[in-house]
Formats: sequence, C-alpha cells, structure tokens
Amino acid sequence: MAGKTINRGKIFVVDFGGQTAHLITRRLKDLGVDSSLIDPDESFRVCSRKKPQGIIFSGGPASVYEIGAPTIDKKIFNLGIPILGICYGWQLMAHLLGGEVESADKEYGPTILTVLKFDSLFYGLPTYTKVIESHGDSVRKMPRGFSSVAKTETVKYAAVENVGDKLFGVQFHPEAHHSEHGSEMLANFATRICNLSLHPQKLNVEEMVSEIKEKVGNKKVIGAFSGGTDSAVAAALVAKAIGKNFIPFFVDSGLMREETIDRIKNKFPKILGVPVEIISARDLFLARLKGVVDPEEKRKKIGALYIELFERELKKHKDAKYLLQGTTYADFIHSQGSKRSAYIKSHHNVGGLPKKMKFKLLEPLRYFYTDQVREIGVKIGLPRDAIYQQPFPGPGHAVRIVGEVTKERLAKQVQADGIVVEEMRKSGWYKKVFQCWSVMTGTNSTGVKGDGRFYGEVVAVRIVNSKDRMSAEIARVPFPILEKIAARIVNEVPNVSRVVYDITSKPPATMEWE
Repeated sequence: MAGKTINRGKIFVVDFGGQTAHLITRRLKDLGVDSSLIDPDESFRVCSRKKPQGIIFSGGPASVYEIGAPTIDKKIFNLGIPILGICYGWQLMAHLLGGEVESADKEYGPTILTVLKFDSLFYGLPTYTKVIESHGDSVRKMPRGFSSVAKTETVKYAAVENVGDKLFGVQFHPEAHHSEHGSEMLANFATRICNLSLHPQKLNVEEMVSEIKEKVGNKKVIGAFSGGTDSAVAAALVAKAIGKNFIPFFVDSGLMREETIDRIKNKFPKILGVPVEIISARDLFLARLKGVVDPEEKRKKIGALYIELFERELKKHKDAKYLLQGTTYADFIHSQGSKRSAYIKSHHNVGGLPKKMKFKLLEPLRYFYTDQVREIGVKIGLPRDAIYQQPFPGPGHAVRIVGEVTKERLAKQVQADGIVVEEMRKSGWYKKVFQCWSVMTGTNSTGVKGDGRFYGEVVAVRIVNSKDRMSAEIARVPFPILEKIAARIVNEVPNVSRVVYDITSKPPATMEWE
C-alpha cells in the first residue's frame, strides 16, 4: 500500500443509533480525516453518488434479527469502497453477507484483545491491548471470504477482515477513549486501507464567536450558568461575542456543591466581564421534588423548574430571545439525541426540558465533548481552575440521592460529598481524577455502633477517570485514602452504617447512579 497515491477524501459513518456514532466522526476529525454521519436508509444512494474513500458502520442498540432493526442496502458492498463495521455494524455486515449472529458471548466494559495479524487495522500495535466492549450479540459464523485477525477471551471473531473485498469488522469500540490504541486503529483504516492522508484541524474559537454574533444579532441572551466547566466556557464565548447583552443567571437550587456559590459571586463576574445574577430557589426545588422517587421524573421536574425560573426573568428582559445552555454532546446523545439511538436518561437540559418554551436555545457546545470544551476554554483564556474543575451534573445532588430528595437526605449527601472532596484534595488525588463524589443509595444495612445494633443507610463512593464522559474507568485510588473517606462518612454523617466503593466502568454503568 506504500506505493499508492495519498489523497484527502472523506469517510462516511453510517449511524445505526450507537451512543458513540458521533464520537467516531470526532475521532476521525481529530486525526485529520473529513467525516460525517449519514442515515442507513440514505447510505447506498449517498455513497454511490459521492464516492467516499471509506465507510464505517457504527454500533447500535438493536439486534440484527429484530423486526424493524436498522439495515442497509446490500449493494453498498459492491461499490468497492473499504468498509469497517463496528459492533452492530460488524454483526449486520456478517448477517447480510451470509454469516450467523447469535445472542451469546456478551461482553460489557473493558477486556483484553489478542491481535493475530498486524498488517491492516492493527499495524504497529502490540499483541495484547485493552478495548471497550458493549454487546449482547456476537457473530457465530463468519461470512465466506473473512478471516479472524483478533480475539478476546470470549469472542472468537473480535476483529475480522476480507482483504479482497475491502471489508473489515470489529466487535469492540475503537472510538471509545478507554480502548487503548483505538485511534491508531482508526488511523490505520483511514491511511493503510482507505489510502487517505491525515490533516488535523485546530478548533477555531474566533469562528465560534462570529457564529454566535451572527445568530444573536443585537438581541439579549439569558444564560443558564452553573459555574461548571461547560457553562463557564459557553458563557465566556457568548460574553466575548455580545458583551453586556449577555445576562448570566445562577440558580441557587441547594443541589450544587456548597463552594459553588462563593465562586459564582467572587470569581466569575471578573472572568466573564459581566455580573452574574443569582436566583434563590432552594425551598422551591425541595418542594417540587417532594415525594418524587423516579429518576426520570426527578430530572424532568428539575429541568422544567429551571426553565420556569428563566422565563420569569425573561419578563424583565423583553428583548432577550435566547437561553444559553452549556449542553455538550454527551448530554445530547444520552437523551436519545439521534434518530436511531437508544434512550438512556433525560438530561435536565435536553430530554428534561418542557416541549414549549418562550425562548430559543443557544448551545454553542452541543456537538463538542468535555476534552474539546476544555481546549476551547484554554484558547479563550479562562483560568485553569475554571477549565479543569470536576464536572458536576446540572440536577446536582438530586441525582446522587437514590429515591426521594428530602431536606435531611440532601444535608447528608452534601456532607458526605464534602468529605470525599476534602480527603481527595488533602491526599493530592483530587486533581488526578476526572470526578469523585458520594451517593446516598437508599439501601440500609446493619452495623454496630457503641456495641449496639445500628441500621442505617449505605453510602457509595464513585471515583472515575474519563476524557469525554462517553466512557470511564474506575480510579485506582490507594486504599488508605478510601479507608479514611469511609471512616469519616460513617462517623460524621448521621444514620450511615457503611460505605462501599463503586468499581464499575462505563459501559456498562453510567457515570451517575440515576
């Protein structure tokens, strides 16, 4: 392949509804490959007309044998264009070409891939590498002309190839950050198989600012400002674009970390160049959450109340037509953000929003991930502590309290979470991890306090590392730190009987328990 002419063509990603379908295009663009999503129903027509250099079939939530499962025109395999099938994409390829798929060999989370052949997808890679799996079906019989080039402990055909027809398949997700060497695999597909050259593009912040100016014009923008990384970067972009016409509001819901309001009052007005107005609503949020135990209802009530409060402010600023949100793609896709994707949870700022609102949404970060948002923050000169702070969910402690949010349980959660943060900072581990927090599990267990039986709530501690929130692995925090956290929570937080450490990766778990 070294003698072939290198060009700057395009790779189309066929979106079968996978949570990481858009992430595939993001990884390709990071490498310097032009790529975009297309719908399966349009894929043959688009690819036969536009003739991309490569095609990738994404993963998806369906099974190939389900009635109504997304499929593709088989003629796409006759175009002579290299195709890489990922997870469902590989299963569908096998199914359409005469192989067999069955509900077996399930794998969720990290596993070790053993590479058997190194001259195409795995060129330059080690024999053993960690990859992220998330599948309930597997290919039991390969189509004619395919051979296995990698396996895992339970999946025989974890990676396959049909060199003659330029068809390749993998059962894992190379686009996931926690798939080691995943980007190299995609680069190998682009360069060695599709014969493309790589031309990485840098984020153009000035272009983003110009787009906001053009969209908003001379109208005012009300900002939903939590002080977190996403909202801080989004607010800084809008402040840079329209200056005093930007009016950020912080809703003091009582559901955020206690240190947040101090930062909002004392730091961000200087950072943004405009004052941040504070809406006091602690009692109102508790009242709306009274009796609510279902996590979806909880998120939707919180989202609706936020909008209600912002619409009240809209009456005072009649020329404000937009509400700024720091929505990122992780929020968007979890709330069933694409046509065929599965619904995971209603993020308060996406699926939790009411259907009718009195303003339009302004979401400049909607198609970016956390690491990209941080890069944007660096480019516009935000302070490091605003950019690299730990993410905190918009519904705050409410989704870290399993079951009803009462004043008493909220106080316990705030105290337990504060202990986690304090001990992580003391040990120097706070800046080594992506996120750390506590969870009121709503489960009770028996303990012993003062030589007597004690029956109290179980608190979970979750500490993870991630790049973009689309995948995460448990942080390997030293046991003495975890022991100190556990001892303090049991001794200091009322009615807690024990502390457990959540060691589940994403996938199969989500970041939050609710």
